[in-house]
Amino acid sequence: MRPLPGGRLHESSGWVVEHCVGPLGVGTLVVVPLRHVVHVADLNEAESAALGPLLQRTAAAVTEVVRPEQVYVCLWSHAGGIPGHIHFVVQPITKADMTRFNAGGPELQTAMFRAGELPDESEVEAVCVRLRDALVDRDRIE
Repeated sequence: MRPLPGGRLHESSGWVVEHCVGPLGVGTLVVVPLRHVVHVADLNEAESAALGPLLQRTAAAVTEVVRPEQVYVCLWSHAGGIPGHIHFVVQPITKADMTRFNAGGPELQTAMFRAGELPDESEVEAVCVRLRDALVDRDRIE
């Protein structure tokens, strides 16, 4: 198994933040519960309480580092039509992305998956250094 590009960026209150593996672009992160959870309804009280603030801090870090026009936050959990481990995807979206794929929203994500272009690992590593610092700085503020 290859090491995760960018490594683990942040861990707190039952959640981990890592760079997304797949074709959703440089700076796209996933927020994932440490324990196996298939449905949001199955989160425990501590995980639920931590989720909103962590998604906000993660989206703010992505906004600060990548400077996109929008940051999508969405839940992904299906694999082969079956619910799997939940992942909240935090994806920076730029005008260049929307222009290149002539799409926005779910259609943009679908087009990116169809294109199947994985981000350059060195670019992922570089952005992860900056994102890790931004997440640590945001933890200090709170």
